[in-house]
Amino acid sequence: MSNPKQQLPSDAVKHPNLQNLVDQMTLDEKIAQLIQLAVPFYEGAEGDGLITGPIESLGITEQTVHNSGSVLGMAGASETINVQRTHLKNNRLGIPLLMMADIVHGFKTIFPVPLAIGCSWDMELAEKSAEIAAKEASVSGVHVTYAPMVDLVRDPRWGRVVESTGEDPYLNSEFARAFVRGFQGTDLSGDMDRVAACVKHFAAYGAAEAGRDYNTVDLSDRQMREFYLPAYKAALDEGCEMVMTSFNTVDGIPATGNSKLMRKLLREEWGFDGIIISDWGAVKELIAHGIAADESEAAAKAIKAGVDIEMMTSCYVKHLSELIDNKEVDVALIDEAVLRILTLKQKLGLFDNPYRAADPEREKSVVFCEAHREAARELAVKSCVLLKNEGALPLKADRKIALIGPFASNGDVLGPWSWTGSKEDAVKLDEGLRSKMSGSLTVADGCGIETATEEQWQEALAAAQAADTIVLALGEHSDMSGEAGCRADIRLPEVQLELVRKIKSLGKPVVVVLFNGRPLDLHGVYEEADAILEAWFPGSEAGNAVADLLFGDANPEGRLTMSFPYSVGQVPVYYNAYNTGRPQGAPDAQVRYVSQYLDIPNEPLLPFGFGLGYSDFEYGDAELSSNVMTQDEPLKVTVTLTNTGSVAGVETVQLYVRDLSGEVVRPVKELKDFRKVALQPGESRKLEFEISESQLRYYHSDLVHDSDAGAFIAYIGPNSKRNTELPFKLVK
Repeated sequence: MSNPKQQLPSDAVKHPNLQNLVDQMTLDEKIAQLIQLAVPFYEGAEGDGLITGPIESLGITEQTVHNSGSVLGMAGASETINVQRTHLKNNRLGIPLLMMADIVHGFKTIFPVPLAIGCSWDMELAEKSAEIAAKEASVSGVHVTYAPMVDLVRDPRWGRVVESTGEDPYLNSEFARAFVRGFQGTDLSGDMDRVAACVKHFAAYGAAEAGRDYNTVDLSDRQMREFYLPAYKAALDEGCEMVMTSFNTVDGIPATGNSKLMRKLLREEWGFDGIIISDWGAVKELIAHGIAADESEAAAKAIKAGVDIEMMTSCYVKHLSELIDNKEVDVALIDEAVLRILTLKQKLGLFDNPYRAADPEREKSVVFCEAHREAARELAVKSCVLLKNEGALPLKADRKIALIGPFASNGDVLGPWSWTGSKEDAVKLDEGLRSKMSGSLTVADGCGIETATEEQWQEALAAAQAADTIVLALGEHSDMSGEAGCRADIRLPEVQLELVRKIKSLGKPVVVVLFNGRPLDLHGVYEEADAILEAWFPGSEAGNAVADLLFGDANPEGRLTMSFPYSVGQVPVYYNAYNTGRPQGAPDAQVRYVSQYLDIPNEPLLPFGFGLGYSDFEYGDAELSSNVMTQDEPLKVTVTLTNTGSVAGVETVQLYVRDLSGEVVRPVKELKDFRKVALQPGESRKLEFEISESQLRYYHSDLVHDSDAGAFIAYIGPNSKRNTELPFKLVK
């Protein structure tokens, strides 16, 4: 076991009174600080179930609740104040509670889901969305959010891809930093409009086998460091206060009981001195995983691994005292965990003001205010991705339009983890379209999300026959993605595909708007539609944002951060894959004996970085400042971009690099930089990027992070598939 004295929070030295407080606590009081309980346990909360409900199922005492350290899922200024006030009366030493909640992509004002935010490639707006979420959450009494979720994802069957920003480690890292800045600001102690952030899920949860939630992960250390760990590290480098463990195994050991992961990597190597919290029930789940025989062993393994807070199981409070008496656990481990928890409470100012920013009157004017909704609309506009357009968009406001489909007037556009958001308050698609039209709009369901009636079919066909253009609003309901929302078949439900076929048979322009939480297999839609707008779950301003794009009041600028598979049989499919020894399409490749499918392409239907708009952009000749790079002399990459279209637009220029010969196999492309460029019609701009030696470094077989001399290719263009090649050499 590592020396716990070396792992105390750095702030402990600055605040010796915290150590004095720890010294006054009984062992039971210390251990109770390490448990996190949900709202019904607490007196003063709505649905208070303290005596007869949850407390019995966990086998804990009322006194343990009075001494507990944090609450899960509580919000609302009046309720949090009431619970905190009651708790302080019952707590012998007056130690306040930490109020924690899942504020993932908005509090009451719901922004697009994180996968959609990723497709904006806009760090400023991502940061702004987190800042607004923090402001609304804080005034409502929340102190900590379980966000950002930065798991790198490659398998769209996994429901939780909706919570990630995509398949690229560099881009995920940039978003991780942006979200932490937004939530925490630069002065968490003094800025009452901020909340502490908790990065999750540590580590590599996005690599769950078969895209199935809670499933096994088995990766080499090198793969972990190369692809999956950078975004967590970026969040911590930005000052993220907490880390949540993942449900999965890491090298055969569940993360929540993994000392190598938590003590060695997170604490010792990375120097993280904040709080580590388990995910819901993950400590007790060490038994089901098969590394603990009972709750006592689960408690011992979790605390030794470095888990400070046990969420919603009671292994710690029931067994740590006995484990300490039997000298199976060092009491110093309890002290260090308590001190970390108290340090965050002090950093948030809770000892001076246990209610922090909770304010029922200010809450009324801040939460879901017009300015916040405007920001949500702007980000939703920039997050939608135009996947196809054969002249059907933008729509003309003076024509007859039929809006058909299960999302035509559906408020289920917020997506998973829109906890306090209201579907009733969300702007529906029909409302957004109607606000812009001078012509007629006919609305029909056509079908439900998974079922249909003959009456719905007939109503849809009648509406379509009378229209000039048909807009089909299709997708998944929010429970079909998110946690426990994994799907083996990632096509739209068959009833919606049948609706597409029926409407297409009329021979009129068909525009499809998709509401969903993952990349889909679009067969049955892609070949039938004249235009497809991927709206994801756009949030509170969904209808307005989508209408802005459909009518051309805004120009689509979203770009995919997760590849859309040609078929689920390719999954996982991602742009930064390895070449293999027998790559398909190589100059000397055989016809059959190469790495390929016999029945489908290797390539995804739509690649990472792809997205269309209403403008056309032309890339001039790209140039390198030299064909040789040295350790001290970076290369300049220049390219001239011209808007050759008739409307102003934004192009996301993407720079990739390939290492042609490494000590270990390298990806066929890696994103290194990008630039969002706004141009007026006919306007040109010369862009300059820089590639330095540090950007060419990777983890070698001995886990040394370094570059290799040799041949490279830089690529510049609009996506990971379509770009210009620029060869160069690194000389060391």
